[in-house]
Amino acid sequence: MSAGVVGIDHVQIAMPPGEEDRARGFYADILGLTEVPKPADMAKRGGCWFAGGGAQIHLGVEQGFVPAKKAHPALLVDDLAKFCARLAQAGVTSSEGGPLEGYVRADIHDPFGNRIELMQRLPG
Repeated sequence: MSAGVVGIDHVQIAMPPGEEDRARGFYADILGLTEVPKPADMAKRGGCWFAGGGAQIHLGVEQGFVPAKKAHPALLVDDLAKFCARLAQAGVTSSEGGPLEGYVRADIHDPFGNRIELMQRLPG
């Protein structure tokens, strides 16, 4: 019987207080994730939860918020070039990620300045 880690349930990143609508505009409307209702006892703390493609990102309100520049979630996408082009049409700039065998990568930032890595697996 195994007693080890079997996956990641979610990644939580911080956001400033009162910015849930901006979070929804980016994570749902631009990235295409679906907002997931928070349990009632957690909803009163603010923030938003999103899911899509097997990924779950929870945005939690943090007083004295400072964006994460190094720490980040990495989202797998099926076509990085097309995804970045769609993001550019929505006003989101991307920068090419460094080389990593088996992937092409790009970095974007959410409206709060948090880094998000986008990754596409290469065939082979």
